[in-house]
Amino acid sequence: MRDINQFSITKSVKESFKTEPGSRFEQLLHGLIDHLHDYTREMNLTHEEWIGVLNFLYACGKISTPERQEFILLSDVLGFSALVDMINSRGGATEGSNLGPFYLPDAPTKALGADLSDGRDGATILVHGKVTDSLHNPLPGAIVDTWQADATGTYPIQEQGQGQDKYDLRGVFSTDEEGRYYYTTVLPKPYTVPYDGPVGDLLRAGNRHAWRAAHLHYIVRAPGMNAITTELFFDNTEYLDNDAVFGVRKSLIAKLQPAGKVGDLGYALEKAPDAVVGFDFVLAPAG
Repeated sequence: MRDINQFSITKSVKESFKTEPGSRFEQLLHGLIDHLHDYTREMNLTHEEWIGVLNFLYACGKISTPERQEFILLSDVLGFSALVDMINSRGGATEGSNLGPFYLPDAPTKALGADLSDGRDGATILVHGKVTDSLHNPLPGAIVDTWQADATGTYPIQEQGQGQDKYDLRGVFSTDEEGRYYYTTVLPKPYTVPYDGPVGDLLRAGNRHAWRAAHLHYIVRAPGMNAITTELFFDNTEYLDNDAVFGVRKSLIAKLQPAGKVGDLGYALEKAPDAVVGFDFVLAPAG
């Protein structure tokens, strides 16, 4: 340790952790240390830049709440979330996409055919499809957990205290015996990611826009299958080619059709839709 220098310190730091040799934890930790130290040497990082990074991370933690996770937002705008989703989309399953900072794990359970719009203005859309395995067998009782922004591009969770219920525009559905899910909701609009915190400062510093393509969020799971976290986008809408968090995938874009062109699909619905979008989710077997 007496002869430690800017090159030997990397090995010393790794050896200071008494990790299980060959374990995944050791691999992850040592890899992080290697890349962090290599980046610091390559950039000749100054004290001012170093403390700037730490202050930025502190600001992300300070603004974060159970309803707003600034670190997830940071991961999103850096493409980190998207990269993890891409690496882990395999086995013929529906491609993953961003969780986002506004997920709540305890959304209310809804009956199939329910309307999630809660009286909000905007076009009413019927969202429907099936949940199947990778061999296209339907998965009865699969859980479809969904949340979204409204027709102004706002999540109700962002306007608590202004007459908004944070559980609006959210619902947890179970597929029927044919693996079907269906419900109505308001058509969401594009919106900017939260721009009033440190991630917003980063985007402005990098001369980047903060707009997201209109989308619906989903977590879909079933016994014996790998769960997926993903998003559903709409064809011919804005920001599909330059989504602020790199969440759009070609396979996740669905066509929105006028309800009159689709006809009666035989669903019992709380509210008549103006438009219809269909999308099937595919889950891969666990393991």
